[in-house]
Amino acid sequence: MVDAHAHLTDERFAADVDAAIERAGQAGVARIVTCAEDVASSERAVALAERYDVVRAAVGIHPHRAASCNAAALARIQALAAHPRVVAVGEIGIDLSGRSAAPADQERALLAQLELASEAGLPVCVHVRGSGPVVRSLIDRVPGARGYVHCYSVPAQPGGAGRSGTRVEGLTTYSQVLEDVNEWTARGFFLSFAGTLTYPRSDPLRAAAAALRADRLLVETDAPALAPQPQRGRRNEPAFIAATYEAVARARGTTAAEIAARVRENAASLFGGRW
Repeated sequence: MVDAHAHLTDERFAADVDAAIERAGQAGVARIVTCAEDVASSERAVALAERYDVVRAAVGIHPHRAASCNAAALARIQALAAHPRVVAVGEIGIDLSGRSAAPADQERALLAQLELASEAGLPVCVHVRGSGPVVRSLIDRVPGARGYVHCYSVPAQPGGAGRSGTRVEGLTTYSQVLEDVNEWTARGFFLSFAGTLTYPRSDPLRAAAAALRADRLLVETDAPALAPQPQRGRRNEPAFIAATYEAVARARGTTAAEIAARVRENAASLFGGRW
Protein backbone atom coordinates (compact mmCIF):
# COMPACT_ATOMS: atom_id res chain seq x y z
CA MET A 1 0.00 0.00 0.00
CA VAL A 2 0.96 3.64 -0.54
CA ASP A 3 0.35 6.40 2.02
CA ALA A 4 0.22 9.45 -0.22
CA HIS A 5 0.22 11.99 2.61
CA ALA A 6 1.42 11.89 6.21
CA HIS A 7 3.26 14.19 8.60
CA LEU A 8 6.04 12.11 10.09
CA THR A 9 7.82 15.30 11.20
CA ASP A 10 4.90 16.25 13.44
CA GLU A 11 5.86 16.58 17.11
CA ARG A 12 3.44 13.75 17.95
CA PHE A 13 5.89 11.39 16.23
CA ALA A 14 8.96 12.85 17.92
CA ALA A 15 9.36 9.98 20.38
CA ASP A 16 8.72 7.04 18.07
CA VAL A 17 8.93 7.93 14.39
CA ASP A 18 11.35 5.06 13.76
CA ALA A 19 8.97 2.57 15.34
CA ALA A 20 6.02 4.06 13.43
CA ILE A 21 7.85 3.60 10.14
CA GLU A 22 8.69 0.02 11.09
CA ARG A 23 5.05 -0.70 11.99
CA ALA A 24 4.00 0.71 8.63
CA GLY A 25 6.26 -1.72 6.83
CA GLN A 26 4.92 -4.61 8.86
CA ALA A 27 1.38 -3.54 7.93
CA GLY A 28 2.19 -3.65 4.22
CA VAL A 29 2.93 0.02 3.51
CA ALA A 30 5.51 0.23 0.73
CA ARG A 31 5.82 4.02 0.45
CA ILE A 32 4.98 7.03 2.62
CA VAL A 33 5.01 10.64 1.42
CA THR A 34 5.79 12.81 4.44
CA CYS A 35 4.60 16.34 3.78
CA ALA A 36 6.03 19.53 5.24
CA GLU A 37 4.39 22.65 6.64
CA ASP A 38 7.27 25.16 6.64
CA VAL A 39 11.00 25.38 5.95
CA ALA A 40 12.04 23.59 9.15
CA SER A 41 9.69 20.64 8.64
CA SER A 42 10.72 20.50 4.97
CA GLU A 43 14.32 20.02 6.06
CA ARG A 44 13.28 17.32 8.54
CA ALA A 45 11.16 15.59 5.90
CA VAL A 46 14.12 15.39 3.54
CA ALA A 47 16.30 14.03 6.34
CA LEU A 48 13.75 11.29 7.04
CA ALA A 49 13.59 10.40 3.36
CA GLU A 50 17.37 10.09 3.32
CA ARG A 51 17.24 7.68 6.28
CA TYR A 52 14.39 5.44 5.13
CA ASP A 53 13.89 3.99 1.67
CA VAL A 54 10.14 3.70 2.31
CA VAL A 55 9.86 7.49 2.80
CA ARG A 56 9.64 10.22 0.19
CA ALA A 57 9.29 13.92 1.01
CA ALA A 58 7.13 16.83 -0.06
CA VAL A 59 8.50 20.28 0.78
CA GLY A 60 6.56 23.49 1.10
CA ILE A 61 4.73 26.03 3.24
CA HIS A 62 1.26 25.22 4.57
CA PRO A 63 -1.50 27.87 4.29
CA HIS A 64 -1.54 28.14 8.10
CA ARG A 65 2.05 29.45 7.82
CA ALA A 66 1.63 31.43 4.62
CA ALA A 67 2.82 34.65 6.28
CA SER A 68 6.29 33.06 6.55
CA CYS A 69 6.47 32.52 2.77
CA ASN A 70 9.06 35.18 1.95
CA ALA A 71 11.88 35.23 -0.59
CA ALA A 72 14.32 33.46 1.71
CA ALA A 73 11.83 30.71 2.53
CA LEU A 74 11.01 30.16 -1.13
CA ALA A 75 14.69 29.97 -2.02
CA ARG A 76 15.21 27.26 0.60
CA ILE A 77 12.16 25.31 -0.57
CA GLN A 78 13.44 25.56 -4.13
CA ALA A 79 16.83 24.18 -3.07
CA LEU A 80 15.25 21.30 -1.14
CA ALA A 81 12.96 20.51 -4.09
CA ALA A 82 16.04 19.46 -6.08
CA HIS A 83 16.75 16.59 -3.67
CA PRO A 84 16.30 13.17 -5.32
CA ARG A 85 13.98 11.98 -2.53
CA VAL A 86 11.62 14.97 -2.89
CA VAL A 87 8.61 14.01 -5.01
CA ALA A 88 6.27 16.99 -4.54
CA VAL A 89 5.85 20.54 -3.31
CA GLY A 90 3.47 20.56 -0.38
CA GLU A 91 1.53 20.82 1.70
CA ILE A 92 0.38 24.05 0.08
CA GLY A 93 -3.05 25.52 -0.56
CA ILE A 94 -5.79 27.73 0.82
CA ASP A 95 -7.81 27.27 4.01
CA LEU A 96 -10.86 29.51 4.41
CA SER A 97 -12.05 27.89 7.63
CA GLY A 98 -11.03 31.00 9.58
CA ARG A 99 -8.17 29.21 11.34
CA SER A 100 -5.44 30.05 8.87
CA ALA A 101 -3.37 33.00 7.66
CA ALA A 102 -4.91 36.02 5.94
CA PRO A 103 -6.42 35.03 2.57
CA ALA A 104 -4.16 37.44 0.69
CA ASP A 105 -1.07 35.84 2.25
CA GLN A 106 -2.39 32.39 1.42
CA GLU A 107 -3.03 33.25 -2.23
CA ARG A 108 0.40 34.83 -2.59
CA ALA A 109 2.11 31.78 -1.03
CA LEU A 110 0.13 29.29 -3.08
CA LEU A 111 0.79 31.04 -6.39
CA ALA A 112 4.51 31.35 -5.67
CA GLN A 113 4.78 27.66 -4.77
CA LEU A 114 2.72 26.54 -7.77
CA GLU A 115 5.19 28.41 -9.95
CA LEU A 116 8.14 26.92 -8.05
CA ALA A 117 6.78 23.40 -8.51
CA SER A 118 6.10 23.92 -12.19
CA GLU A 119 9.64 25.16 -12.74
CA ALA A 120 11.02 22.18 -10.82
CA GLY A 121 8.85 19.72 -12.76
CA LEU A 122 7.18 18.50 -9.57
CA PRO A 123 3.54 17.91 -8.66
CA VAL A 124 1.91 19.79 -5.79
CA CYS A 125 0.11 18.44 -2.73
CA VAL A 126 -2.84 20.79 -2.22
CA HIS A 127 -4.75 21.63 0.95
CA VAL A 128 -8.31 22.77 0.15
CA ARG A 129 -10.74 23.93 2.84
CA GLY A 130 -13.74 25.89 1.61
CA SER A 131 -11.57 27.13 -1.22
CA GLY A 132 -11.92 24.87 -4.24
CA PRO A 133 -12.81 27.57 -6.79
CA VAL A 134 -10.07 29.89 -5.51
CA VAL A 135 -7.41 27.17 -5.59
CA ARG A 136 -8.45 26.06 -9.05
CA SER A 137 -8.35 29.64 -10.36
CA LEU A 138 -4.74 29.96 -9.18
CA ILE A 139 -3.81 26.56 -10.63
CA ASP A 140 -5.22 27.72 -13.95
CA ARG A 141 -2.80 30.66 -13.91
CA VAL A 142 0.30 28.44 -13.80
CA PRO A 143 1.16 26.50 -16.95
CA GLY A 144 2.22 22.96 -16.12
CA ALA A 145 0.69 22.92 -12.64
CA ARG A 146 -0.29 19.39 -11.66
CA GLY A 147 -0.73 17.37 -8.50
CA TYR A 148 -3.26 16.06 -6.02
CA VAL A 149 -5.80 17.28 -3.50
CA HIS A 150 -4.92 15.71 -0.18
CA CYS A 151 -7.64 14.52 2.22
CA TYR A 152 -10.31 15.25 -0.34
CA SER A 153 -13.56 16.46 1.20
CA VAL A 154 -16.83 17.17 -0.52
CA PRO A 155 -17.75 20.87 -0.80
CA ALA A 156 -19.94 21.94 2.10
CA GLN A 157 -23.09 24.05 2.09
CA PRO A 158 -25.47 24.27 5.07
CA GLY A 159 -28.72 22.49 4.38
CA GLY A 160 -27.55 20.46 1.42
CA ALA A 161 -28.95 17.13 0.34
CA GLY A 162 -27.51 13.67 -0.06
CA ARG A 163 -27.50 11.27 -3.00
CA SER A 164 -31.10 10.21 -2.49
CA GLY A 165 -32.28 13.81 -2.11
CA THR A 166 -32.64 13.46 1.65
CA ARG A 167 -31.22 16.24 3.78
CA VAL A 168 -27.61 15.86 4.92
CA GLU A 169 -26.43 18.65 7.19
CA GLY A 170 -23.54 20.68 5.83
CA LEU A 171 -23.23 18.84 2.50
CA THR A 172 -23.99 19.73 -1.08
CA THR A 173 -26.15 17.64 -3.36
CA TYR A 174 -24.79 14.49 -4.91
CA SER A 175 -24.65 16.18 -8.32
CA GLN A 176 -22.58 19.01 -6.84
CA VAL A 177 -20.15 16.47 -5.37
CA LEU A 178 -19.71 14.92 -8.81
CA GLU A 179 -19.28 18.36 -10.34
CA ASP A 180 -16.51 19.15 -7.86
CA VAL A 181 -14.74 15.85 -8.55
CA ASN A 182 -14.94 16.56 -12.27
CA GLU A 183 -13.55 20.08 -11.83
CA TRP A 184 -10.39 18.56 -10.37
CA THR A 185 -9.99 15.68 -12.81
CA ALA A 186 -10.57 18.01 -15.77
CA ARG A 187 -7.33 19.70 -14.66
CA GLY A 188 -5.55 16.35 -14.43
CA PHE A 189 -5.49 16.42 -10.64
CA PHE A 190 -5.65 13.33 -8.46
CA LEU A 191 -7.83 13.09 -5.34
CA SER A 192 -6.48 11.47 -2.20
CA PHE A 193 -8.86 9.98 0.39
CA ALA A 194 -8.06 9.77 4.09
CA GLY A 195 -9.58 8.12 7.17
CA THR A 196 -12.61 10.41 6.99
CA LEU A 197 -13.88 8.10 4.24
CA THR A 198 -14.44 5.40 6.88
CA TYR A 199 -16.64 7.51 9.18
CA PRO A 200 -20.32 6.58 9.48
CA ARG A 201 -21.66 9.88 8.12
CA SER A 202 -19.31 10.02 5.12
CA ASP A 203 -21.68 8.60 2.48
CA PRO A 204 -21.25 11.63 0.16
CA LEU A 205 -17.48 11.26 0.40
CA ARG A 206 -17.74 7.55 -0.40
CA ALA A 207 -19.91 8.49 -3.39
CA ALA A 208 -17.09 10.77 -4.56
CA ALA A 209 -14.57 7.94 -4.19
CA ALA A 210 -16.85 5.65 -6.19
CA ALA A 211 -17.33 8.17 -8.99
CA LEU A 212 -13.67 9.19 -9.35
CA ARG A 213 -11.76 7.99 -12.39
CA ALA A 214 -9.60 5.02 -11.38
CA ASP A 215 -6.47 6.65 -12.78
CA ARG A 216 -6.88 9.66 -10.47
CA LEU A 217 -7.26 7.83 -7.14
CA LEU A 218 -4.85 8.07 -4.19
CA VAL A 219 -5.15 7.00 -0.53
CA GLU A 220 -3.52 8.56 2.52
CA THR A 221 -3.59 8.76 6.31
CA ASP A 222 -2.85 12.45 6.99
CA ALA A 223 -1.21 11.02 10.09
CA PRO A 224 -1.12 11.90 12.93
CA ALA A 225 -4.63 13.30 12.29
CA LEU A 226 -7.85 11.63 11.14
CA ALA A 227 -7.42 8.02 12.28
CA PRO A 228 -9.83 5.71 10.42
CA GLN A 229 -12.94 4.45 12.20
CA PRO A 230 -11.38 1.31 13.79
CA GLN A 231 -8.72 3.50 15.46
CA ARG A 232 -10.72 6.70 15.76
CA GLY A 233 -9.64 8.80 18.74
CA ARG A 234 -6.06 7.50 18.63
CA ARG A 235 -3.03 9.15 17.10
CA ASN A 236 -3.11 8.13 13.47
CA GLU A 237 -0.12 6.52 11.76
CA PRO A 238 0.63 4.97 8.37
CA ALA A 239 0.16 1.43 9.73
CA PHE A 240 -3.58 2.15 10.05
CA ILE A 241 -4.16 2.85 6.35
CA ALA A 242 -5.58 -0.57 5.46
CA ALA A 243 -9.01 0.42 6.83
CA THR A 244 -9.18 3.28 4.33
CA TYR A 245 -8.15 1.05 1.44
CA GLU A 246 -10.91 -1.35 2.44
CA ALA A 247 -13.47 1.48 2.56
CA VAL A 248 -12.45 2.69 -0.89
CA ALA A 249 -12.75 -0.87 -2.19
CA ARG A 250 -16.26 -1.25 -0.79
CA ALA A 251 -17.30 2.07 -2.30
CA ARG A 252 -15.99 1.03 -5.71
CA GLY A 253 -17.20 -2.58 -5.59
CA THR A 254 -13.77 -4.19 -5.73
CA THR A 255 -11.05 -5.51 -3.42
CA ALA A 256 -8.51 -3.70 -1.28
CA ALA A 257 -5.74 -5.52 -3.16
CA GLU A 258 -7.00 -4.13 -6.47
CA ILE A 259 -7.21 -0.62 -5.01
CA ALA A 260 -3.66 -0.93 -3.67
CA ALA A 261 -2.38 -1.97 -7.09
CA ARG A 262 -4.22 0.90 -8.77
CA VAL A 263 -2.89 3.46 -6.27
CA ARG A 264 0.67 2.17 -6.73
CA GLU A 265 0.33 2.76 -10.47
CA ASN A 266 -1.19 6.19 -9.95
CA ALA A 267 1.49 7.27 -7.49
CA ALA A 268 4.25 6.18 -9.86
CA SER A 269 2.55 8.13 -12.66
CA LEU A 270 2.15 11.27 -10.56
CA PHE A 271 5.48 11.35 -8.75
CA GLY A 272 7.66 10.10 -11.58
CA GLY A 273 11.26 8.93 -11.56
CA ARG A 274 12.03 9.89 -7.97
CA TRP A 275 9.30 7.60 -6.70
